[in-house]
Amino acid sequence: MKANKLTKETIMNLGVKDRGFPTFNVGDTIQVAQKIKEGEKERIQRFKGDVIAMRNNNVASTFTVRRMGADNVGVEKIFPYFSPMIKDIEIIKKGDVRRAKLYYIRERIGKATRIKEKLMTKEQKEAVSDKEKDNIVPQSKEEKIESIEKSKE
Repeated sequence: MKANKLTKETIMNLGVKDRGFPTFNVGDTIQVAQKIKEGEKERIQRFKGDVIAMRNNNVASTFTVRRMGADNVGVEKIFPYFSPMIKDIEIIKKGDVRRAKLYYIRERIGKATRIKEKLMTKEQKEAVSDKEKDNIVPQSKEEKIESIEKSKE
């Protein structure tokens, strides 16, 4: 029996399937619906804030969301993108930033922490929504392995 030739990259991508989340970037204001388990009960907690960092590393991809809590105390949460505990992500507004990481916001106070909103026309918004619909990713491990083998041939 011949063994499948799997590389490190293909092994890392095996468990990855499309979560159906909208595409968001650093600077966007999003609302993350997270499942919280307390004893035997399970509820959904929403965390709304600005995305200040994203780390793309296949299955280990994460994004950091920051918001201002009570008494103007900054609260940051790091969410694993492929975690089953994340139920939904909703984009509140798109941000217009020029940096990949917005760590400088941690030192800012008050109105200085605001992020400029990216303004788009109706045509641009429709183009973005059509582009998101076209992103089709294989759902199961078998389909993923088949697509990898076809690309090698």
